[in-house]
Amino acid sequence: MAATALSVNLNKVALVRNSRENVIPSVVRAAEICIAAGCQGITVHPRPDQRHVRPHDVEQLAELLEDHPEIEYNIEGNPFAGPESNGYPGWMKLVEMTRPHQATLVPDSPDQLTSDHGWDIEKNAERLRPIIDQLRSWDARVSLFVDPSPEGLELAAKLGVARVELYTGPYAEAFEAGDEDVLDKILAGYTRTGEEALKAGLELNAGHDLNRENLPMLLAAVPGIAEVSIGHALIADALEMGYDATIRAYLDVIAGA
Repeated sequence: MAATALSVNLNKVALVRNSRENVIPSVVRAAEICIAAGCQGITVHPRPDQRHVRPHDVEQLAELLEDHPEIEYNIEGNPFAGPESNGYPGWMKLVEMTRPHQATLVPDSPDQLTSDHGWDIEKNAERLRPIIDQLRSWDARVSLFVDPSPEGLELAAKLGVARVELYTGPYAEAFEAGDEDVLDKILAGYTRTGEEALKAGLELNAGHDLNRENLPMLLAAVPGIAEVSIGHALIADALEMGYDATIRAYLDVIAGA
């Protein structure tokens, strides 16, 4: 089985830049350094309020990655987020313009601070079906952001979804709290979900609040995680260690797990 890939979410780099409305720190330069250090993917989550990465970032990263065909480009977001008066063209339009390798569908609302739940697949299947068909016609691998539950996984596969991304927020909270009984129970739910996803023919991604401390246990417990997407903790580590050393540290953690 191939090693778990590390995709670096660059949203927080853009957040710092946007606080001063200038060009530093550069999202593109951050991507270049992370790629040189060995990461296998770049992730962005362009939200309608443009508080993180903005449309020009999404386009510039697409241009950069034309020179790095081995690096996966993953664009996350709510596919039902349409155009805004602030210049946001709509999530689907951004995907159409940039044609990423992977499109991760996340059911976040405009007022959410961060993603905090996965799709109710059965409830949203008919809404998602034409979205998934369109994304596949653009040669994007489709991934659905899901809670640690086996419900709806077989339906997701029938809709044409290739992967599901496990929302790991509850796991990270339990790990931080340090209650072993609670942690074991929560982790068992992730393990079961991962096993059921693989049985349904889906590949597995994972992301949200993962860091160097909690990542090994998750990778050891959940079978076949193809990719982890990490942003907040990784960028926080990079403030102290630098991008290069941080990427290498995360790759070492993954290799050790």
